[in-house]
Amino acid sequence: MMISLAGSAPAAEQIRDQIRGLIAAGTLAAGERIPSVRQLAKDLGVAPGTVAKAYKALESEGHLRTHTGGGTRVSATASATPLAVVEAARILADTSIRAGADLEETTRVLRAIWASQRKDN
Repeated sequence: MMISLAGSAPAAEQIRDQIRGLIAAGTLAAGERIPSVRQLAKDLGVAPGTVAKAYKALESEGHLRTHTGGGTRVSATASATPLAVVEAARILADTSIRAGADLEETTRVLRAIWASQRKDN
């Protein structure tokens, strides 16, 4: 599992978003064990409470399950995003990066197109 902290968002939010993304992309599968709070905190150089906050949020969203003695695992009900959507997202990200658009601008454009498409359907 590869997580990196960058940007201005709080670390717990970045951790939560990245783990959610790894699950959605199918990189983390249902039932897969993820690092302990202490281990991930050490790896990222953040306080254990920061990782615990992210894990708790993911658990409340149904993405993770924590079992005493069994560690924290991806929930059996967590599902990956359809492959076609993941591939389209990769293409969008690559195109945006090459064009010099940042994540916020790309997200803004996607939201506008999404809203337009929903109205048309």
